[in-house]
Amino acid sequence: MTRRMAEPVSGLLLNAAAGVAAWVLLVLLAGCAVLVPIGGPGVRPLVRVRSMVHSLATFQLARAARVLGHEPAGPERAEGRETAWLAVQAVTGPGGVLLVGGVLSADAVLWDLQAVRPNSPLTLALSLAVVAIVAVAVAAVPLLDRAQAWLAELILRPGDTDRVRQLTESRAAAVSAQAAELRRIERDLHDGAQARLVSVRMNLGLARSASDPAQVRALLGEAWESAGQALADLRDLVNGIHPPVLADRGLAGAVEAAALHVPITVDVDIDLPARPEAPVESAVYFAAAEALTNAAKHSGAHRAWVRLGHSGGVLRLVVGDDGRGGADPGGTGIDGIRRRLSAFDGTLDVRSPAGGPTEFIVEIPCALSSQKISPS
Repeated sequence: MTRRMAEPVSGLLLNAAAGVAAWVLLVLLAGCAVLVPIGGPGVRPLVRVRSMVHSLATFQLARAARVLGHEPAGPERAEGRETAWLAVQAVTGPGGVLLVGGVLSADAVLWDLQAVRPNSPLTLALSLAVVAIVAVAVAAVPLLDRAQAWLAELILRPGDTDRVRQLTESRAAAVSAQAAELRRIERDLHDGAQARLVSVRMNLGLARSASDPAQVRALLGEAWESAGQALADLRDLVNGIHPPVLADRGLAGAVEAAALHVPITVDVDIDLPARPEAPVESAVYFAAAEALTNAAKHSGAHRAWVRLGHSGGVLRLVVGDDGRGGADPGGTGIDGIRRRLSAFDGTLDVRSPAGGPTEFIVEIPCALSSQKISPS
């Protein structure tokens, strides 16, 4: 079998496997939907199943883009479209394999029939029919693969109206996040560096009018301490806006540095051939830092892991830990990460069943531009 045929055949097999998985997920969704109104025991499993549905839909959408020869769509969660696709995939996924298998089975039947009368005009007709059936089956494989890819995109890709709504919501979230960030900076300046500098000015003013050398030395010492604290506050403020380590070592080096600063063992696996834009780097870095902080402080984990890579036009970060699980997907810190990511059309998927493990999965559609900076 040539490579040209191997890809469509493997595509049909993958679609069939996805169809079987779709049946399983549909049954699980139905079971969770029944349990939720009873009293809530199905809420957490429903979140887990929804996450699996989203992962399967994202995989199929990326594969469909490769089959159809264009860039994949950005990661978006739309439960209605994903459920509709799941139902269609459960039927059409195995359908391609069954159709080709049925055609080839018919071919085998005709071959057996021609063996009954090997030296008759019917034999020639059946032989031609065998050749025609095999040709149809071979030609149908790539067509079926493309048809299933087109169907997946038709259902899963957002329409123009949905896209406009998503962009509007994303822009509103970005504006809200920027306003909140400005308020935080203003508050930190007011309560930190500004207060320290006011203290410096007051101490210097008192020292200027004091006549006792000992009092002058004490006031100058207090002013010196306040100035040092003001500088420390300003450094912390700058680190909270755009950490210098990002500019010095790039996203890969910054994430590795963040992993070294948590008091648990962190396995780091980073594969970035180049750097994304600076705002994207900042958003992903803070997401990684927040997830690692949660793992170290709240999960009771002994080990964590970080996976960072870029594939198919999507930057993907996974931060996981072996802790107790049960992280709140709507917590303040996690909500802050989502707002930060929404400015870049990015998503955050939190998988944290009771008992663990926990995984924070960040996906941002972006291109890599700048040359890679060594983390060393």
